[in-house]
Amino acid sequence: MLVLAYPGCSTCKKAMNWLDDKNAVYHVRHIKINRPTYEELKTWHEKSGLPLKRFFNTSGLIYKEMGLKDKLASMTEEEQLRLLATDGMLVKRPILISHRGVYPGFKEAEWEKLL
Repeated sequence: MLVLAYPGCSTCKKAMNWLDDKNAVYHVRHIKINRPTYEELKTWHEKSGLPLKRFFNTSGLIYKEMGLKDKLASMTEEEQLRLLATDGMLVKRPILISHRGVYPGFKEAEWEKLL
């Protein structure tokens, strides 16, 4: 499994502690330094079955500064994916990617399904 996370994120720390408690084997990727590519985001979005908006860090500073709350609805999916790929801090974290699926954000019940 792969977890995209940011070291200073308390939710990311909580998620990794939860995975450790489950004895899960996973690799952590620093979402800001090694940001997801357009192709990765497209694949993960399709695999997740979730609305693309779920992949945006809506509480993040960059999201707010760019006024994306009002802009996303008028953007195409491709434009949104390309925007997400420009900065890892725009992406919801942590993201769990496993052979069973993809889930952005940390919700124990959802992550349990992916273990």
